[in-house]
Amino acid sequence: MGRVAILHLLRSQSRLISSTNTLSGYHPRRFGILPHAPSAKPNFNSAIPLAGSQRRWASRATTAKDDNKISIGPQRGETEEDEKDSGIVYYGPISSTIKKVKLLSLSTCCLSVSLGPVITFMTSPEMNVILKGGVASTVIFLSASTTAALHWFVSPYVHKLKWQPGSDTFEVEMLSWLATYLPRTLKFADIRLPETNRPFVTFKANGNFYFIDAEHCHNKALLAKLTPQKATHESAFKNL
Repeated sequence: MGRVAILHLLRSQSRLISSTNTLSGYHPRRFGILPHAPSAKPNFNSAIPLAGSQRRWASRATTAKDDNKISIGPQRGETEEDEKDSGIVYYGPISSTIKKVKLLSLSTCCLSVSLGPVITFMTSPEMNVILKGGVASTVIFLSASTTAALHWFVSPYVHKLKWQPGSDTFEVEMLSWLATYLPRTLKFADIRLPETNRPFVTFKANGNFYFIDAEHCHNKALLAKLTPQKATHESAFKNL
């Protein structure tokens, strides 16, 4: 009987303590008593896609920087295409640079022609109309003349040359005034010595001038055909 009474007393005391804690607003979290949560394991799988995306972004950034640089020689991918096409025996070392410079010149020329007169007539309303027209015409003339001079200077440059050994013809790729590639088929029989003071000219064919960089043309037999020599006329009275 005594044990039963003691058990009933303990149960009543425990109920009383729990009810008191509930009414007083006691919570274990307020006193730093937190239940032990299972330890979270680090997830290494989520870091793998992140590292892969960072590598892809870095490679794209490097490619963009390489494309914006002025380079000498064929670009990436162009060399592989040239290797597949066995007919290409020469590639201009500064072909991509010339194209970029020409595109820049064309864009500035178009902006000067289209926006030059508008800016001239809108910025100075008190200026005489005849003077405004003269300024606008000068801007257009300077921009067009520099673009034309650049085209005249780089027009003989050969960007690609295709030739099969034993063939009497060969194909060259030139750059038009709109910075587009134009293929031309020439014959070795039409090659003439360029009688001109124009710089960067190797030979003349069908009335047009062409330039080949001899240091980057590895086919010496082809280079000999493309660079005609002056005929030495010996005097008939030399040995007299």
